[in-house]
Amino acid sequence: MSSVLARWNLLSAAAAMNEILPCCGSRAWASQMVDRRPHDEAALLATSDQIWSGLSEIDWQEAFNSHPRIGESGGSEPQVIGLQSLKEVRTHSASWSAEEQRNVTQAGESVKLALAEANRIYEKRFHRIFIVCATGKSPSEILKILRKRLENDDATEIREAAEQQRQITQIRLRKWLEQ
Repeated sequence: MSSVLARWNLLSAAAAMNEILPCCGSRAWASQMVDRRPHDEAALLATSDQIWSGLSEIDWQEAFNSHPRIGESGGSEPQVIGLQSLKEVRTHSASWSAEEQRNVTQAGESVKLALAEANRIYEKRFHRIFIVCATGKSPSEILKILRKRLENDDATEIREAAEQQRQITQIRLRKWLEQ
């Protein structure tokens, strides 16, 4: 078991929730992850998926809101409970987002402009930011995915966005375990 996980399993509920919250961005997910402790690494990853699939669309939206738009930095500020400051939670999430979107920030201006326009169209259509697991994807590939997903109906798109968030959460949990 990683030292991070061993320590996390022993934290107070509030401290444990604040520490894991940046991995997903949903307070309901973080709370349920804490409630199901103790975890080993395999159980942590499996439990994450199980909890995520059972959350409401409102909880999914909260997680989506914690991300910056593709090609931007930021994201909304998650509410934090207790010991850890908002700045610490946002630092982890922003750092991971920057790493995940590293390829996009290096894109040419024409691709960045096309992504910004496609993001605007997506947000107008679906009333949320576009979520994609950007790790390992080129800016052109992300733009192609975004344009393709604009063809989805609302029900299909919310499930696809949730799946992308699930993948992001898995990657972030693995990074968190390696700290």
